[in-house]
Amino acid sequence: MPADNKNWYAVYTKPRWEKKVFGLLSEKGVEAYCPLNRVRKKWSDRVKWVEEPLFKSYVFVKVAEEEAAGVRMVNGVVNFVYWLGKPAIIKNKEIEIIRKFLNDHVEVQVAPLDLRVDSRITILQGALMDKTAKVVKVFNNKVRVVIESIGYSLVATIDKSNAIVDGKQ
Repeated sequence: MPADNKNWYAVYTKPRWEKKVFGLLSEKGVEAYCPLNRVRKKWSDRVKWVEEPLFKSYVFVKVAEEEAAGVRMVNGVVNFVYWLGKPAIIKNKEIEIIRKFLNDHVEVQVAPLDLRVDSRITILQGALMDKTAKVVKVFNNKVRVVIESIGYSLVATIDKSNAIVDGKQ
């Protein structure tokens, strides 16, 4: 089967099952990735470096759509992470960025993207790509923004995944 029909997806796992699910998926021949973060843990008698999952209750899998049912059947997998009613596709580039970042840094912290009214953002793709805008309203998966750079206030509703908060990657 050609590898080009496979995409990366995020699967949601039972709490604290990330490494176990990664192992079970790997045993089944599924390409999986569980980003591990090196952190220093302190006990009363010692300090030790341990590897913890970077994303709690998430593992990434690279599968074709027809392989999804087999992934769901793996013990510890709750379901795929959905975005707009479909399993969320993770770009290869994003997986590579995570790998490189974890390779270059230790004790990494994950924080959700905080889009609030009056946040300044940069639009990542589409007709308004690279334009800066101000958030005027936040919905579940979308934000309404004002683009002022062309001398007019244009209001556009864009997907949250299509924006970055200025100054934060």
